[in-house]
Amino acid sequence: MVLIRLVLVALICLLPLTAAAQSAALTPAQLTTLRANVGASGDTLAKYTAGDLQGLADLYNVNASPTFTGWKTNVPLVQVGNNIVASELSGLSTLNNTRLQTIAQYSPEGINPSLVDRRAFFDDVFSGAGGVNTRARLLILWKRLASRFERVFATGTGSDASPGMFVIEGPVSYTVFQCAPPSTTFCS
Repeated sequence: MVLIRLVLVALICLLPLTAAAQSAALTPAQLTTLRANVGASGDTLAKYTAGDLQGLADLYNVNASPTFTGWKTNVPLVQVGNNIVASELSGLSTLNNTRLQTIAQYSPEGINPSLVDRRAFFDDVFSGAGGVNTRARLLILWKRLASRFERVFATGTGSDASPGMFVIEGPVSYTVFQCAPPSTTFCS
């Protein structure tokens, strides 16, 4: 059984990439990493060898276990606004109010809290005693749990106290693991 698993892992890792894999969103290095990850875990290897590619994608689209916390790379402005405690706005100086307006104007698509300076900006604007609740709410908003797929590529500690960084974000499709016959490797 162990020998069979080792042979399957070797086949998954050593077969060349197809043209479809090379033209997709994952780089060849990322595909190699994903192949190794599929082969290293019994549940994913079983889904792959059984040809259950949707089941394999489903396994990778649930939260990683153990959990991994990462900084979000985009938070819409409306969510930021909804997490600012309105009563704490009255304590803002005119300068800090102007700074908030400026960051909103230059970030119409949202805030990237994975950038240290963006988190520091909001901590500074709400630095007074009257900003304690807003800082706490924004800190929660800035983070999220990684899926098993995202965790394969994420970097950092990944604890709630020290979130990691996402290299790839979003769900994986079964098509990442699919190639045209007679290939026995997967691609995207």
